[in-house]
Amino acid sequence: MKKGSKERQPINRKRRWYSLFAIMMVCNVVLGAIPVLASNDPLRVVNNLSDFIFGLIRAIGMILLGFGIVQIGLSLKSHDPSQRANGFLTMAGGVIITFAKEILDLITG
Repeated sequence: MKKGSKERQPINRKRRWYSLFAIMMVCNVVLGAIPVLASNDPLRVVNNLSDFIFGLIRAIGMILLGFGIVQIGLSLKSHDPSQRANGFLTMAGGVIITFAKEILDLITG
């Protein structure tokens, strides 16, 4: 190695991850700009947002429901009662989360 030569130092993993994350965030801000069109009726905007949020909640509930069914199936195969109980609890929680909007409508009248 010569005295005046500079070798490139390797970037550690943490620093590389942070720089990749920063680049992704900048690209997201620059390329993800979507024009938003305002509506004349603010109540319709709130209802659309509410429908969107409840749609996301319904999707999460469906995922939990499916995961609970898989857990019950695996517990029946391995004869594990604690896994079966967790599967039924997960499935019940998934059903409640999936139908959260309907349950709130029934409660509020």
